[in-house]
Amino acid sequence: MKNERIYKMAVSSVYPLYIQKVERRGHAKEEVDTVARWLTGYDEQGLQSQLDQGVDFETFFSEAPRINPNADKITGTICGVRVEEIAEPLMRRIRWLDKLVDEVARGKAMEKILRG
Repeated sequence: MKNERIYKMAVSSVYPLYIQKVERRGHAKEEVDTVARWLTGYDEQGLQSQLDQGVDFETFFSEAPRINPNADKITGTICGVRVEEIAEPLMRRIRWLDKLVDEVARGKAMEKILRG
């Protein structure tokens, strides 16, 4: 039930927090967009459309053109949980996005973040 609340949360309500997090550390909105597009396969217009429509995380990921095949290389902890150990696929994808944004904020090189 706790996860259901997160799944129904609008991505557009969390997105500004992602932007604030990276900007506080001297990084740019474009970097958040880059990692979000890499993970989901949305192009720039598709990502913006999802944000403008106010879709929830469940819809955002279910309508994603293609989850990056290298996404399973995203490892480490976010909110005290190892992302590679999260069993629920949707929660794992949400935490992947969180982890990518966190890596941008910490100044990790983009080529390393994109695991490619």
